[in-house]
Amino acid sequence: MCVLWHRRIGVPAVIAAARLALSWLTVLPVRGPETVDRRAAAGAIAAAPVVGAVLGAGAAGLLWVLIRAGTGFALAGLITVGALGLATRGMHLDGLADTADGLGSYGPPERAREIMKSGGAGPFGVAALIFAIGVQALSFAALAEHGRWFAVGLAVAVGRVAVVLACRGYASAPGAGFGALVARTQSAVTPAVWTLAALVAGVFAAPASWLGPVAVAVALAGAAVLVWHCVRRFGGLNGDVLGAAVEVTVAVTAAVLSLS
Repeated sequence: MCVLWHRRIGVPAVIAAARLALSWLTVLPVRGPETVDRRAAAGAIAAAPVVGAVLGAGAAGLLWVLIRAGTGFALAGLITVGALGLATRGMHLDGLADTADGLGSYGPPERAREIMKSGGAGPFGVAALIFAIGVQALSFAALAEHGRWFAVGLAVAVGRVAVVLACRGYASAPGAGFGALVARTQSAVTPAVWTLAALVAGVFAAPASWLGPVAVAVALAGAAVLVWHCVRRFGGLNGDVLGAAVEVTVAVTAAVLSLS
């Protein structure tokens, strides 16, 4: 949300941005503004990591409760990933599946976008979902086994930092709805500050102080490469690509953090 302070919009706008971000990115009963323009969308995207922190805290708390209740680590991790999917309306998972199907089509950008909008999940999409959910669940389980709840929350939050980065410099794809609203809405300051915050938080997310920042850096770099490739492949940025960036970043962050 630092972009809002940078523009001197003030506290009411910051609160409005957080409310819009919560209404967009979660199932929480929070109402955003009646109309949303690119200025409001910019604030909501800038606030996405705050939503990620809320979701991450909830995920870590649920995982802790499940383990305390005697649930096996792997099952607890899987339930936690499922709960995150429900809490976000499954839209990031849907975006991952659509993006994988689009990338796997090997057709021109127009055909790839058509496949992504078809509504069904093809073989590439199903495979991507299984892999991402599996990696997240098993990584959460490994972290829970060592009582590293903060690392779980951080992984979820970093996934939303990837969204801020993606909305910095790419134009929207033709026919994009959400993508057209949020593409190129972020200043250089906002992604930089959120990335720095995530790197600093990473210091406290693993027994070895270097591992957390490495996990964050690797995950965000991987997400940046994914978004860059998708923009080239689809002719621009859209909401599905943002969803894919979230899920891939969460999976990679959690997986690398679980190595120690």
